This record gives sequence, C-alpha cells and structure tokens, in this order.
Amino acid sequence: MKIIHTADWHLDSKLNALPADKAKERNVELLQNFKRVSDYAAENGVRAILISGDMFDNKMCLKRTSSVIVSTINEHPDINYYILKGNHDKDNFLDTLEEKPENLFTFGNKPVTYEEGRVCITGVELDDENVDLFYNTFNLDAARVNIVMLHGQEADSYTKDKAEVIPLRELKGRGIDYLALGHIHAYKEGELDSRGIYCYPGCLEGRGFDECGIHGFVRLDIDENNKISRTFVPFAKRKVYEIEVDVSHLDNSEDMLDSVRKSLASYSEMVTMAGSNYEITAPTGSDLVKVVLTGEVDINAEKDLTYILTSIKDDYYFAKIEDKTILHVEPRDYSLDESLRGEFVRTVLKDDTLSDEEKAAIIQCGIKALTEGKV
Repeated sequence: MKIIHTADWHLDSKLNALPADKAKERNVELLQNFKRVSDYAAENGVRAILISGDMFDNKMCLKRTSSVIVSTINEHPDINYYILKGNHDKDNFLDTLEEKPENLFTFGNKPVTYEEGRVCITGVELDDENVDLFYNTFNLDAARVNIVMLHGQEADSYTKDKAEVIPLRELKGRGIDYLALGHIHAYKEGELDSRGIYCYPGCLEGRGFDECGIHGFVRLDIDENNKISRTFVPFAKRKVYEIEVDVSHLDNSEDMLDSVRKSLASYSEMVTMAGSNYEITAPTGSDLVKVVLTGEVDINAEKDLTYILTSIKDDYYFAKIEDKTILHVEPRDYSLDESLRGEFVRTVLKDDTLSDEEKAAIIQCGIKALTEGKV
C-alpha cells in the first residue's frame, strides 16, 4: 500500500515577499499543486493522501480554491483524502460542505480512526480543552499498522494547556508506527521509540525566502509484512534560493555583478531526506532568487544595487538583492583628514560604547548621507 504524507500548503496566503502580480500567479500555482499531487497519486497507485494541517492559510478561502479542492477530490474516487486542520485553518469550508465527497475524511476534537485495509489512520485536532485528556487516554491496537496525524511543534516534554506543542515523550510506547506531523515548514524526522518514527514533510513548496531548499512530500510504502519504508519526493514547481555572495575588496558594481553571476551559476548543496541524498543545483529561470551581498568593501567603492539587480532579474522568475556588506575603514586614513567626513569617521571610531558592527553600519549611513545627500 502507498500513502502520501504532506502538510502546510497554506493556500491563499498573502505571499508578501512577492509583488502583487507574482503573488497572484504563485497562489494559482500553489493551488494547482493539489491537482498535481492527486494526479501523481493516481499514476503511482497511491491509496491515500494525508494532509497534516494548515492546508489553507486561514479559515476563509477563495471560492476558486474550494471549488478546485472539491472537484479534484471527486475526480479521484480511488484515492482517499485525510485532511486534518492546523492552527491556521480552523473552521474551514470543509466543515460546512453540503455534499461531502465520499473519499474525503476529516477530523475533530476527539480522536477518530479510519481503516485503510490493515492500516489504521488516527487523527485529532488538539485544542486547549482536549489536549490533557488526549495524552492521558490515547491508546492504539498494537497489532495494527498505526499512522497518527497531529499538527503542532514537536517538543521533548509536555507543557500543560499548550495544544500547539506535541510532546513526543508522551507518545512513546503507544503503538505508533508513523507519526505524520505538520507545522514545521522544513523536512524533519526522528525516532519516536523502538517501534515508530515521527516526520514533518515540510511545506510542499517554498512561498518566501524563509522557505528555501528542496520541498515536496513523503511517500510511504507498506509491504506485506507491515513494514513501512519512506521516500521523500521533491515536487515543488519552483525552488527558492537565498545565496550569499562575498564581494570583499571589489571596488565597482561590474566586478560585483560578475561575482554574483559566478556564485549563482556554481551553486550546489547536498541535503539528506528520508535517508537519501539530494543535490540542490544552481537556480534556473523558473526559480526565485535572493542574493545577499556580504564581506568588507572599501569606503570609496562604487556599489549600485539597482544595477546589479537589473542585470540579473530577467534570468529568474523573481529576484531580489540585499546588502549586508560592511565598510572597511582604516582609522589612519582619516587621522589627518580635516573634512567633515574625516571628523565624522573619527568620532564614530573612538566611541567605545559601539561594537565594530555598529560602527560600520553608522559610518556606512553617514558616508552615504554626506556623499549622496540621503541614507
């Protein structure tokens, strides 16, 4: 039997990191992922899709979104959809559907168990009122293959009246084979006890520059001996990158641009998910890229961020640039400088209440103001 575990789609979110036109387009793409995942499931003999919370960004969603979700579920009658609500999408439209698809299964504030052949899928939407009772009474049939769906932040110990915290210690020895979690937007897994593991699949696709890296879902394969194996399936339509570029000692925008282009073209990173290694290669034209300039640059260096960004932005779906360089200042260069700039630099450098980073930032703002008339 094959099962997909996914979470944290956050459909209809604001996507504030993008301009309005890109945000609208990306929201459509994120919604289309529901059809893409469903088609993948149908083509690969997947029996069930588990969504462990925050499928929607809030309880209100566009009519377009609800229509696509329901129609897609109806178009795949051989796939069962198990949708758990998270902290973002409580009381969403699925609770009030007049005609609920027969292959759609939801949960509430009491544990509910559904059977998929020899596999039991149990889920509960925790809140401040039921959290204590759940951990004190929760038990499973150890003779079955048990998958449990929860949404929240994993922790080592129990915190009273904190429904958003999942105390893994309290779930040990409960007969869980696979704890299908949602809430953390990056892939994470670990041992629950000698029998089972817990897993966050991460969000299906990065929405901003705080969600870089490989995104997708986890496919579970349960063999005839009830052994669960898992595979991470990269599935994002677009990848999101934040790449630091050291421009130390470069003194003009053209040289900095050259360094940026070389860093983007040569980017490579290896990550491990579900026991397999995946390579994140250089960004392509379909990806989102944030370039962060770092290093020390001379106080007189010519650095035009608009020039650098304009030169690369058409190479990617969306690009932005951030300047985290610091000014390289030699105090002796200003010891005899009688200009206003020299007096300003000396005053900042001798202020012992400031850190080196603070001095650099102040000098950078001051020099920019003195030379360009603005900060």
